[in-house]
Amino acid sequence: MKRRRGLIIKIILAIPIIWFSAIGVSVVFHTPSDYVSLGKDDLGNGIQNLQKSDNLNTENDNNLSFDQRVENAEKRLRLNHLQAEGEPLEEGPSDGIHTQDPNGPGEKGRPVDIDKNKLSPEERALYDKGWEDNAFNQYASDKISIHRTLPDVRDQECKNVKYPKRLPDTSVIICFHNEAWSALLRTVHSVLDRSPPSLIREIILVDDYSDKPHLGEPLKKYLIEFPKVKVVRTKRREGLIRARLLGASVALGKVLTYLDSHCECAKGWLEPMLARIAIDKNNVVTPVIDVLDDNTLHYQHSSASATSIGGFDWNLQFNWHSIPERERKRRSKDIDPVRSPTMAGGLFAISREFFEYLGTYDPGMDIWGGENLELSFRTWMCGGKLEILPCSHVGHIFRKRSPYKWKTGVNVVKKNSVRLAEVWMDEYKTYYYERFNHDLGEYGDVSGRRALREKLKCKSFKWYIDNVYPELFIPGDAVASGEIRNEGNSAYCVDGMADRRSAGKRIKVYRCHNLGGNQYWMLSKNGEIRRDEGCMDFSGGKDIIIYPCHNMKGNQEWIYGDDLTLKHKATNQCMHLTADNLLAMQPCDGSLNQRWHWKRKTQKASN
Repeated sequence: MKRRRGLIIKIILAIPIIWFSAIGVSVVFHTPSDYVSLGKDDLGNGIQNLQKSDNLNTENDNNLSFDQRVENAEKRLRLNHLQAEGEPLEEGPSDGIHTQDPNGPGEKGRPVDIDKNKLSPEERALYDKGWEDNAFNQYASDKISIHRTLPDVRDQECKNVKYPKRLPDTSVIICFHNEAWSALLRTVHSVLDRSPPSLIREIILVDDYSDKPHLGEPLKKYLIEFPKVKVVRTKRREGLIRARLLGASVALGKVLTYLDSHCECAKGWLEPMLARIAIDKNNVVTPVIDVLDDNTLHYQHSSASATSIGGFDWNLQFNWHSIPERERKRRSKDIDPVRSPTMAGGLFAISREFFEYLGTYDPGMDIWGGENLELSFRTWMCGGKLEILPCSHVGHIFRKRSPYKWKTGVNVVKKNSVRLAEVWMDEYKTYYYERFNHDLGEYGDVSGRRALREKLKCKSFKWYIDNVYPELFIPGDAVASGEIRNEGNSAYCVDGMADRRSAGKRIKVYRCHNLGGNQYWMLSKNGEIRRDEGCMDFSGGKDIIIYPCHNMKGNQEWIYGDDLTLKHKATNQCMHLTADNLLAMQPCDGSLNQRWHWKRKTQKASN
């Protein structure tokens, strides 16, 4: 009885310490001895700017009953004791294990098909509102358990891998703004339900100034029974980049794992990432990002052999590519980590030490956009590696639009991209600037980021291209570039989308706008009229279309003659502007409507 009374007294004495630590903010900057010594300004300007008390509110044990606080304190004391003694933590059931009907909606990752035409007026209103608010089918999501089961999507070889018992723990940081209740909680529970408890130091939910009622008091009350989950709330809208910095500023784990707020982690998702960071703290790793269908929430996955890598185009937009042959030869098995030039940016894990060493995120970037490429370039150029792990799978809802609105007159994606170009891309930045006629706009002061690059002694962007992404088409090799303007009617330029999603779409003409964008084209030495990975393709039918460049000439080989004609070599026809201002292919006749002005360079295309 005396021993129990003594334990209770110790717990009671510990409560104020735990209570205050739960509502305070503490940022510890790590400067490992084998890294370049950096000051606070270098390591965490973004974190320091966001840790101020007037912009932060944390919730953990606040407003709990006395018995609940005692129970939480006892758990934490035991956890701290085991960690201090170096004992492996007991692998019991994770927080939130839940059983439900195995044949329920969406179980095993199955789709939930909603026939909106069979809904009642009230149900149809909810259905439409869900799409409007979230840009995915919230109505279907709400029918699925927040603990829904998923199939084990790993390759068999992955299931046979044995990971070390001692791995670094992680703080999982999930930023959200007005997220749907079911999607957010399914993200949280997929982490808790499918992760070894000893590896989850905490889950930090960063609420970026949500105004949906369910994300206030109801969320706070719901999370009371999950001591590993805490909420950090901003006092104004910060955007994804600064919200992530805020999450990092309060994180305690050795590894920071970032997830979006509409994800589902599959079995065995975490161990491969922590194991790679345990091997080398300079490894930045991402899971294979599987697709959660935005309409049915169907979990769609692929095998390790079909893993894609990240790239980018000269609009500084992220894109996916198949694994190049050089990387396939370097690896011995399909399940081996894949080196990737860039990452999508929403889901990744990074050592907290290395993140701080790299300078975290650029605090001068706003909202979101460009931060994924900037961190990718910085990782490779400053001593790290970026890998995609075929044995780690996380599903993600890919929305076709953003449901959020920002009151700003600034093109934030362009501003962020110019900042990264100014700091990291050296002479290659001009290829990006050509896309909008070098109208950089206001992008802020980048002197601090340039000083960081110099202090870290990072490599050049040419090194990055030569060693990390040699497959990238370099616009400097182009024979001609810029707008393609018709001589017969000089108000019109060739115009068209050229990304992978636009494959098969018709190339048209529109009024010239001198802004680059969809009117910026390049003529390669191989005779391709292209923008990045999309080439003009003509098969002899009615339309010129955009199609992925295949480097095999044929339908994609053009000749820009000294007479300013654009001749398709295979069909011997010329690009023509019709009387009603449509783009067509016709027999070459030398007319003004077949003459096109295009800024030439000194090289000649091969004929």
